[in-house]
Amino acid sequence: MRLQPIYDIAEICARHGISQAIVCPGSRCAPLTLAFARHEKISCRTLSDERSAGFVALGIAQQTKTPAVLVSTSGSAAYNFSPAVAEAFFQQIPVLIFTADRPKEWIDQLDGQTIRQENLFGNHVKKSYTLPADYTHADAIWYIHRTVNEAIALAQEFPQGPVHINIPLREPLYPAAGEKISFTKNIRITQAAGGKIVLSEKELKPLLTELTGYQKVMLVAGQNDYHEGLLKAVEKFIKIHKVALLGDVISNFHSLSTNIPLAEIFLGQCSESVAQSLQPDLLITFGKSVISKNLKVFLRKNPSLHHWHIQPGGLSSDTFQALTRIIYAEPKLFFESLSTPPHLDKFELQKKDNYANLWKAEMHRAQLASLAFFSKSGFNELTGIREIINALPERCNLHLANSMAVRYANLIGLAEKGNGVRVFSNRGTSGIDGCTSTAVGHALSSDVPNILITGDLAFFYDRNAFWHNYPIPNLHVVVVNNHGGVIFNLIDGPGDLPEANEFFITRQRLSARHLAHEFGFQFQEADNLKQLKSSFKDFFKFDGPTRILEITTDQASSKESFNQFKNHIKSSYES
Repeated sequence: MRLQPIYDIAEICARHGISQAIVCPGSRCAPLTLAFARHEKISCRTLSDERSAGFVALGIAQQTKTPAVLVSTSGSAAYNFSPAVAEAFFQQIPVLIFTADRPKEWIDQLDGQTIRQENLFGNHVKKSYTLPADYTHADAIWYIHRTVNEAIALAQEFPQGPVHINIPLREPLYPAAGEKISFTKNIRITQAAGGKIVLSEKELKPLLTELTGYQKVMLVAGQNDYHEGLLKAVEKFIKIHKVALLGDVISNFHSLSTNIPLAEIFLGQCSESVAQSLQPDLLITFGKSVISKNLKVFLRKNPSLHHWHIQPGGLSSDTFQALTRIIYAEPKLFFESLSTPPHLDKFELQKKDNYANLWKAEMHRAQLASLAFFSKSGFNELTGIREIINALPERCNLHLANSMAVRYANLIGLAEKGNGVRVFSNRGTSGIDGCTSTAVGHALSSDVPNILITGDLAFFYDRNAFWHNYPIPNLHVVVVNNHGGVIFNLIDGPGDLPEANEFFITRQRLSARHLAHEFGFQFQEADNLKQLKSSFKDFFKFDGPTRILEITTDQASSKESFNQFKNHIKSSYES
């Protein structure tokens, strides 16, 4: 058959263990759609909104830790994948994007649904390929098979990320009457195998000697997926070398008792002398981004003498403007390899321990001040989200939307007992476009309870996350509705401008009730603490359709309570 090499793309994907595809409606992509829809080993779903579909595929890939397939028709449809592609790129999530295209001779000829699709996503994909438009020659078939194999391997090679394959397709696009679609069974598969990146003894010895010589060592865990082996390796490293560990809510280090998750609270309020006492000699970082602005400011203002960043390969970021060494290794193996007890006397070990204890003391002070605030605070956004977090199921995925939801959660933190909670947030680009769709992707590809905490703007902006025909009973959504972008009332600058309400906060009057009714979801609402707590009995039951819990607040009280929280923490340092 003329389109056999295109149909075989699905077979190659399946042979590589790819089992889920998201396709968007269209005619030009029909051969791809039929291939994935009819392959018995691939679960194929369709979403009409390409922007939402891109984030759903991202969520699937993130949940399954396997590349997800994303298919679009030609023209502007493919462009709508761009926000999700950028998020996948910076979060290092493997997504295979197949975009159907017109043959090259029709580009720029005013033909329908025709744009310049080669390298459509620019530098936000690991690589972009374009397949030949004719598939009859043996070399063309070989090239198509080789390209798809290569793209799958590249998407999974560190740093993982999206790979784009543009596919020009000539008409006819549909099989002839009576023609059956089948897959080539003896198709050649190219497997990629790579060893774990470890340091040699020759490399480890000077690192261990240097590490032993520093008294004030700090670890900063950036955004990480939950990794039990990494947690254990870091915990052992901390015990042996007496170092301070800082990991905010998206680091997934909340189950370690040694972790200091509330640095954002006290680093913004402590005195200059306290900040200087916390300045590290050696900073060791791993993972991706951190949420805490105060931590970033602290480390830029009080730079470490040396900064090591641990990653398996690729380019490294100098987030804290102090990078002195990039160590190419798997973080888990790095910490395991350096967990050799140092040859130090008790006095030297005590000095190291004293530094870690300084951080613990500030953490303890922040915890006490925070508890004192919440014990007296009335109903507001911060207390509402705190109640939700404290009531989470023992095992669940917690999704935190941008902008204020993830920041509030970072101020609250997760209890150590929440070691069954896995935290996800679109902090690659930190946009609000796709936070709900990403959670939907997780829900579609797992049986785990998924709880999304989101603000009203992020929620309504991504309402097409629900515009499909697939039930998602394991997704429950908390919408904090203050009828606008409250973050612009909280950060310095926009809140005091006369244009704030119209051009920054962008007030809106929508309620999630109507959306819930439209999609057949169960709806609950709360505008006080008693009502909120009483809603938990039903909200945390995952035995029916999707549930939406809308917490209604207002801009003025949200701003006031947030400022009261900051002032309360500050006063604890002044007393």
